[in-house]
Amino acid sequence: MGLLPVFFEASEYSLELGGKRIRPTLCYAAACSLGSLETESIDLVAGALELIHTYSLIHDDLPAMDDDDLRRGKPSLHKAYDEATAILVGDGLQARAFELLADAPGLSAEQRIAMVKVLAQAAGPAGMVGGQFIDIQATGSDMTLEQLVSMHSLKTGALIRASLALGGIAAGGSERELGALDEYGTHIGLAFQVVDDILDVEGDTEKLGKTQGKDSEANKPTYVKLLGLDGAKAEAQRLLASALAALDGFGESADLLRDLARYIVERDR
Repeated sequence: MGLLPVFFEASEYSLELGGKRIRPTLCYAAACSLGSLETESIDLVAGALELIHTYSLIHDDLPAMDDDDLRRGKPSLHKAYDEATAILVGDGLQARAFELLADAPGLSAEQRIAMVKVLAQAAGPAGMVGGQFIDIQATGSDMTLEQLVSMHSLKTGALIRASLALGGIAAGGSERELGALDEYGTHIGLAFQVVDDILDVEGDTEKLGKTQGKDSEANKPTYVKLLGLDGAKAEAQRLLASALAALDGFGESADLLRDLARYIVERDR
């Protein structure tokens, strides 16, 4: 037990590096769009999303994956500590995320079960893990635009859609409302990746907090590679318009979601 504090120290290192916190913010914004302003029951839900996202970043940076030494402007966890610690911390954060959902206060058992299922699907082979596997296997090969969209709908989009679904479920959203949030998430999830691909070409390593040009150097399939820089920028704007249109049935309560969509497309990091 004497060495276990090092594990928690390493966990805190990754969780406290910073980042945009887009996924938990989308969760809060989705709940707000449905008129739920009580955050106590959503705090653990949002925390679970950030734990899953952080675990994915830790593992993505490993030498066997994307092999990146920089994350959020500081050494990746496997560089700050070691590979074994990074793997185990990632595993621990993933498990802890589902514990948080099971413990979320003020929600029914049905709501908690539904959220566990949504997050598990988004994080697993039918979502993020499956998309990452396809991405690694596709490195150095050609992809059609349809294949690229399918891959990023899993790798990046699934967890973004889950963020909206979890906020909607916690707020007691109707089937119609959850459907609209999912449509918004589908478009904004792809837009997020399109902008990431643009920033890999145009961004600055210091602002990005990760190595600029990494995807190009690794010859990964990207939107810029398939559409060109101008084409990728046009696609980001098209996806933004579609995301905003998905919220037409919501009033001012969805303004935070609208602002987040614009931020995701207009960000420089």
